[in-house]
Amino acid sequence: MQKRPVNLSVSAEILGAARQAGINLSALFEQALMGELARLRRLRWREENARAVAAYNEYLASNATCFEGRWDE
Repeated sequence: MQKRPVNLSVSAEILGAARQAGINLSALFEQALMGELARLRRLRWREENARAVAAYNEYLASNATCFEGRWDE
């Protein structure tokens, strides 16, 4: 994957502590950004599919699942 330089503004105190701790800022930023993108995708999926999930839950509430009552012995 091709990488591109970016400019970020960070508190000098936090940046100094991160450097002193040996934190790889580029790797940390990439990981944090990937995590946030995944969170947003999950949120978007939930929003886009909320009606279908609610309808399915309603169906299950009024109709037994295919497994209910089969292994209750």
